[in-house]
Amino acid sequence: MSQTLQDFSTLEERITTDYPSLSRRLQQTARFLLDHPQEVAFATVAKLAERADVTPSTLIRFANHFGFSGFSEMQQLFRTRLVDELPNYNERIRAVRTATGETPDSTELLWEFAEANREVLDQLPGRIDPRQLERALDILERSRAIHVMGARRSFVVASYMTYALHHIDKRTFLVNGLGGMYGEQVRNIEPQDALLVVSFSPYAEESREAADEARKREIPLIVITDSNLSPLARIADVSLVVHEAEVKSFRGLTASLCLTQTLAISLGVRQDKARERSGQPDDEERA
Repeated sequence: MSQTLQDFSTLEERITTDYPSLSRRLQQTARFLLDHPQEVAFATVAKLAERADVTPSTLIRFANHFGFSGFSEMQQLFRTRLVDELPNYNERIRAVRTATGETPDSTELLWEFAEANREVLDQLPGRIDPRQLERALDILERSRAIHVMGARRSFVVASYMTYALHHIDKRTFLVNGLGGMYGEQVRNIEPQDALLVVSFSPYAEESREAADEARKREIPLIVITDSNLSPLARIADVSLVVHEAEVKSFRGLTASLCLTQTLAISLGVRQDKARERSGQPDDEERA
């Protein structure tokens, strides 16, 4: 994909700019795509070609013109736009049904979600740089306390990570913003602590502010996010990028939960080895 076309708004601007120089067929395609973005997000190439009154090869040629390797790569920007702009689940469901003309039953959805999540789990070990994983564990092991933050959808991952770290006896605090006190909670983080932020597009403002504050105060910062282009990834000491499953505009958390579980258990193993080296008794021996 062209380096400049990383989101729908950029693509829309580029199409608008190039429109006068496009051929008649590509102009026809441009008008249809921009007028029916929800339908474009989910319909097949064949169906879109029929609706736009062009050939499937015209759609592919249109995508190639704007630097995409194929139509499905460009289509992903339309899907991301839908997720970002329609946060309400009911609105997304209606958008999918309108675009595809389908009403899948529960068993079909279960198979789709299971298959999509199985695929991202298979890919996860190959996507995570082992050196970054070890660097994250180094930071967590050295820290006096770990503060974990995830807003909105990411809160599930952050709360699980906090739960898991408590169970390996690591001093941990969930930055939950209770009472609107995100700022106060972040200011309580000490330089010898660490902050772990979980944030996915469109990147909650609260998470971005917390990460910026940590960077200013030189607090070790680990980020779990969905892109190396994420504004949080660019300022983190360690950035772990995960790609989640997406089915009909609904994104999962399976890969992120698997990664946080790995971090917590790996840290527990490190701590156990450290106790063995120092001759400290474990919990059962102390009892």
